[in-house]
Amino acid sequence: MKPDARPYLEAVIEIGSTGIRLLVAEVTPRGDWKVIDRAERALSLARDVFTDGNISRETLLQLLAILNRYRETLSGWNLDSEHINVIATSAFREARNRDSILDRIAVKTGFSVHVIDGIEENRLMYLMVSHVLHGVPVRMSKANSIIMDIGGGSTEIMLLKKGKMVAAHSFRMGTVIIAQQIKAMMGSFKDLRRFMEEYIRTTAETLNNELRLDVITQLIASGSDARLVGRAIGVQYDDRYAIVSRDGFISFVERLCKYSVEEIVHNLRIGYNEAELLLPGLLAYRFVLEMTGSESVLIPYMSIREGYIISRLAGPEHLVREEFYTQVIASALTLGKKFHLDESHSSYVTRIALKLFDSLNAEHGLDRHARLLLETAAQLHDIGSFIRAADHHLHSQYIISHADIFGLNRDDMNIVSNVVRYHRAELPKASHPAYASLQRTDRTVVLKLSALLRIADALDRGHSQHIQDFDIELTADTLFLRAKGTHDITLERIALDEKADLFESVFGYKLIVV
Repeated sequence: MKPDARPYLEAVIEIGSTGIRLLVAEVTPRGDWKVIDRAERALSLARDVFTDGNISRETLLQLLAILNRYRETLSGWNLDSEHINVIATSAFREARNRDSILDRIAVKTGFSVHVIDGIEENRLMYLMVSHVLHGVPVRMSKANSIIMDIGGGSTEIMLLKKGKMVAAHSFRMGTVIIAQQIKAMMGSFKDLRRFMEEYIRTTAETLNNELRLDVITQLIASGSDARLVGRAIGVQYDDRYAIVSRDGFISFVERLCKYSVEEIVHNLRIGYNEAELLLPGLLAYRFVLEMTGSESVLIPYMSIREGYIISRLAGPEHLVREEFYTQVIASALTLGKKFHLDESHSSYVTRIALKLFDSLNAEHGLDRHARLLLETAAQLHDIGSFIRAADHHLHSQYIISHADIFGLNRDDMNIVSNVVRYHRAELPKASHPAYASLQRTDRTVVLKLSALLRIADALDRGHSQHIQDFDIELTADTLFLRAKGTHDITLERIALDEKADLFESVFGYKLIVV
């Protein structure tokens, strides 16, 4: 933003599983922001979607009415469409008729809805939590933490080791799904308790492979149910977060477990629908708390809506983009370690690939995000060797296309999985479904990044890292790589002869190593 620019407004509407929520923030020329308006209307899309797979006509009509009401509110703030962002989460992701619903929303309200996937929810939640952690004591911001957000249709979980990202997961299990399953079984509260305990135990087995839960000292509980606990018994730290002790949180949940839904409504002064879904979420937090060494629960008074605002800004108080990218790579490395990658080779190929990318900026014309995708692909290009070395590029593609890496959405993962496929001799073809299904612009990115990765991989054909550095010289039709050092690089020259074809085709330069 320009120094002389005036403050402006940014709005986010979240179409969630249990309600439609609006946030309006004022953004200053420095990039600081503050919330100036909020609104929330209950609407359980999840009950429709997780019952028969579709959003019903009645729910659609209510949804359109709420969105048009929000449209009037935003008109009162004189907000233009450029600064109005509408996002939808798990219920929309799961709805079979989502395309027709999205069309009706566009026609009847003028809103264009962006349906975010689970890993994007994780990214927005991380941005929000990072914003909160900037204001907490260092011992808390650098603690081994589990971040958990239990929504109506999904549960988002992230693991932080000393404040750095280790893993991120999105599970298709939320409070609405749990409540419906218990009702379908005609279950009692004891059944709910047993179901939640088993669900958390199964989830913990997955998480323990990435960070042992007994070394986690802090639970960061995000979500409306957790915020209710924070406001009821937490120690308040301005309007950003509350701290609840381990024992205090467990005792509060145990007390609620003795109430009927009607008593929860009366004692907590919340709506009946909210009260019905409260215990599944709080029991999940409680069981996670007991499985970890967490001494306290940090409860942010923010959501992915604030995370979305932060993602659109680059002010001094917000997460520096490079720090975020570091967390993405940390998550990718965690995935690589699970499949026993040759870390020396992967790190070397990554360094060489990034040097080529940075040196050839004027040739490829790609942005910083594309560089991140190249770095991720370079780190993981040999991950398929865990299955079989002979055709590991195909196995690498499969593993990555079915994995989650924090901060990368599904489109990003599709690009990365294609790039790793083509790091060997095989060239992209229209007959390859995973490549052909990409958008044209994404296919172009795959071609350019694959060309660079093939060169970097060829320069370490023997996994011995002989070429420690090189200079690049461009002439009218030739790119010279001038290797530094006195090692015999015959093997690398042979590999380049085999793999330089894509580079020469994409960039138009003959490649020579001298």
